[in-house]
Amino acid sequence: MKFFDEAKIEVIAGDGGNGSASFRREKFIPFGGPDGGDGGRGGSIWAVADRNLNTLIDFRYTRVFRADSGGNGRGADCYGRGGEDRELHMPVGTTIADLETGEVIADLDHDGARALIAKGGRGGLGNLHFKSSTNRAPRQTTPGEAGERRELKLELKVLADVGLLGMPNAGKSTFIRAISAARPKVADYPFTTLAPNLGVVRVDDSRSFVVADIPGLIEGAADGAGLGHQFLRHLQRTRLLLHLVDLAPFDPDADPLRDARAIIEELRRYDDELYQKPRWLVLNKIDLIPEDERAARIKAFVDAFGATRAFSISALTRTGCDGLCYAIMDHVDATRPPPEPEPDIRDLDASEPSDENPA
Repeated sequence: MKFFDEAKIEVIAGDGGNGSASFRREKFIPFGGPDGGDGGRGGSIWAVADRNLNTLIDFRYTRVFRADSGGNGRGADCYGRGGEDRELHMPVGTTIADLETGEVIADLDHDGARALIAKGGRGGLGNLHFKSSTNRAPRQTTPGEAGERRELKLELKVLADVGLLGMPNAGKSTFIRAISAARPKVADYPFTTLAPNLGVVRVDDSRSFVVADIPGLIEGAADGAGLGHQFLRHLQRTRLLLHLVDLAPFDPDADPLRDARAIIEELRRYDDELYQKPRWLVLNKIDLIPEDERAARIKAFVDAFGATRAFSISALTRTGCDGLCYAIMDHVDATRPPPEPEPDIRDLDASEPSDENPA
């Protein structure tokens, strides 16, 4: 299935029903008075985060979503039926913005999150509400309100703890295959990865983190070159970025240091908040460097690049991958927000009012 992380939709909430102008007419009951009921409310449209979805393909071809309108009021104090609400299920991590203003309406950042994206109109009032001592036969009613109508932009930002950065063929897909059960495509040509891949890395029975791999970046990505700029949004929720560098490129004219600096510049131009995230340097493919030259080349690159924290690995042979994973796990544990404490049942019992009278 093709990966869709953007969609534009139109949502139309239901209109409220009209109020009714009616009078009670029964035998032996003269001047029965008004009995027109209210119109029912229109149905609203809700967005619901669903962890069983991972793409916005459901909104790629169906663009307009409507909710039911409310029924009109009737005589004999009959109120109109309320319109049924409609739920749109979206992947966890979807942000919903107004297409016209750009205002973010909702951010579905956890499973089960709900957000009202189009509110149904209120039902109109029947003439029952307008009777008074001076107006015993009112014929006034109010029409139902129109439901909200909005054009929205949906963007999916995958939820991951760690994001992988790098030029095409830096070894990102090989790395995520080495440390997780994810199986992205790996080949000896650039732009093998065409869509984000997620992998769960389990360092022991109770500790794990999620890694996101996006298509490789090239110079000029912030201006639209290549594929990677389309998926940089998926790194905005991560806690740590791993900058993978091919230390032994096949092209003799390639300059790993220049390419690494170009990636950082593209990050800065794309989003300053993403640029400011913690970023570790990971020098890959050290198995292709002779052992007697390896330490010197790694040190020279780190000194020239100025990385605050650097690791050297071989994703193909898994050399250095375990130590890197444990370091990542420690960082993720340190930066994760503490879980919300569960309420103490004894405190809840104590706060409830007692039916017994004090002696």
